[in-house]
Amino acid sequence: MASHETLQATKREQAGTGVAKKLRRDGIIPAIIYGADQDNYAIQLKSNDFGDLLRRSTSDNFLVNLEIEGAKEKTKLAMVQEVQIKPLTGAIIHVDFHAVKEDQTLTAQVPIELSGEPEGVKTGGILEHQLRSIEVHCRPADLPEKIEADISHLELDDALHVSDLAFPEGVETLMDGGVVVAMVAASRAAVSGGIEGEEGAEGEAAAEGEEAAS
Repeated sequence: MASHETLQATKREQAGTGVAKKLRRDGIIPAIIYGADQDNYAIQLKSNDFGDLLRRSTSDNFLVNLEIEGAKEKTKLAMVQEVQIKPLTGAIIHVDFHAVKEDQTLTAQVPIELSGEPEGVKTGGILEHQLRSIEVHCRPADLPEKIEADISHLELDDALHVSDLAFPEGVETLMDGGVVVAMVAASRAAVSGGIEGEEGAEGEAAAEGEEAAS
């Protein structure tokens, strides 16, 4: 299960594009926190602190204990809802936090991690990992960092479906169980080789028939 790391923040009184740009130049990330029956308000974080936390996380949605200086409630359990990143530089420019309660059911995207080498790959197939994350519903304390699945048993043309995934106790998904998570497909070389082989065999048979007729 995911641990709740602590992140220092400060309530922000000033807003606007100019203020946000100055904060970023000073190594500070502007952010906002909302949800859990509270008023939305602006906060700010140290860029290095949040960047380190983001690199350690395995999921896009993860929980933190926000210790907010200047706020009425000093500590808030919150989920990282959205991280805005500047495309050209990769710099974090804004973060949205969604405050949650321990007894509240939350929704989050959790990565699916596959393990093992499929039997079908050993015989020339190609693994296609089609669903890399899945939406789950659970209480904060039950939120997993990832959903793991062993695929070593998959033969050629076999598939792993959502219904095959094992979720921890207290965690569920509403996604259709028939959705394919991963499958082992025949390689293009094997397919083209099979077609060429069939065409070659037919050609040889036709040639033999013509020789017999003559």
